[in-house]
Amino acid sequence: MSKSEPILTAHFDDPESHTLAHYRRRGGYQAIESAIRSMKPEQVTETVKASKLRGLGGAGFSTGMKWSFVPKDNPKPRYLVVNADEGEPGTFKDKWLMLKEPHTLIEGMLIASYAIGSRRAYIYIRGEYVRPLERLQGALKEATEAGLVGAPLFGSDHRLDVTIHVGAGAYICGEETALLTSLEGGKGFPKLKPPFPAIEGAFKCPTIVNNVETLSYVPHILKRGAEWFASLGGERFGGMRLFAVSGDVVRPGVYELPLTVTLRELLYDHAGGIRGANGSTELKAVIPGGSSAPILTAAEIDVAMDFDSLAKAGSMGGSGAVIALSTDVDIVEALYNVTRFYHHESCGQCTPCREGTGWMDKLLARTLAGGAREGDFDNLVRIARNIIGNTICPLGDAAALPVISYVGKFRSEFDAYLQARQGAA
Repeated sequence: MSKSEPILTAHFDDPESHTLAHYRRRGGYQAIESAIRSMKPEQVTETVKASKLRGLGGAGFSTGMKWSFVPKDNPKPRYLVVNADEGEPGTFKDKWLMLKEPHTLIEGMLIASYAIGSRRAYIYIRGEYVRPLERLQGALKEATEAGLVGAPLFGSDHRLDVTIHVGAGAYICGEETALLTSLEGGKGFPKLKPPFPAIEGAFKCPTIVNNVETLSYVPHILKRGAEWFASLGGERFGGMRLFAVSGDVVRPGVYELPLTVTLRELLYDHAGGIRGANGSTELKAVIPGGSSAPILTAAEIDVAMDFDSLAKAGSMGGSGAVIALSTDVDIVEALYNVTRFYHHESCGQCTPCREGTGWMDKLLARTLAGGAREGDFDNLVRIARNIIGNTICPLGDAAALPVISYVGKFRSEFDAYLQARQGAA
């Protein structure tokens, strides 16, 4: 449990939290009613901007600023798309929001659609999320029958039709332009930006893509005010976020905490400390923002979990997935798991990513099989550096950054494989 007042997770323990009746008893859908009755769309956008809410899917960009990019004079339809793909390894917080608080997400969508002038929204959910999909479908049915979705809202002419689109389990479709390509019926290939989706997105129309968690905070911001949410964070960011903690900790789970919490506090005060598979209680390293985030050593965990602080520490907040590695973990094996994943999930559109991830995968597999060669690990880093910045989407960087950080911070563990082979020879 959080030491701070929970917002999104306040009712996670209630078995009926996903129902419309429960949500309405605690003030659900009052925020969208108030917005429509007393606020103009641009006022809603400015409120969200003032709250300092940043995108919680990985990029960390100002949500209100993103909404403001939608052109006012474009006659084309505008679309809102919810990124519920959540394919980043170690990430499972959106799953629990959809299971426990689907109506909070729907109300957040209604508010966002009102702000940007959208009458059509899509929820793009990963195919493996069977139970969350069922919960979303149930909540959407309740909201539709109650006249909240698919009908004019509270005497206004604003209405929102919502379609749930099930993906096919492709990690690349977590990237917003690949997601939109998939939504349109094409293969999930990312697109070059600009134009950005807010200008030309789904079906070549202005489109806002927001994460599940991001939109779920919006009703609370409108109910309690931008200043309240901003006060929970720091100078450049507001509010809380959900951290999905896994790996070698005593109490893995989802923790809702202010972004000012340190990584050490998260691991020891909230997740109960370290417990490895073989009984180790000593921390070796932490992945602070999903598998694509550069690794931090045990000596680097006195860092706040906001986007800016983690960037200064040489890593990133990413999806909020925190994976703890005890001294029981072989860093070379851990990196191989990550690299093999990105090789498998590369869409193959960009040569540096398609070929580079394959080379890194094979090199690490050969190392673990006892075939390490002189110069392999320098080549591993060189391949990674040749991927960074040379691809259409960030998947290439996501595959390369862990390689550089793992080898750079734990070189002795890699060299040990070479020494073992040389000794055997």
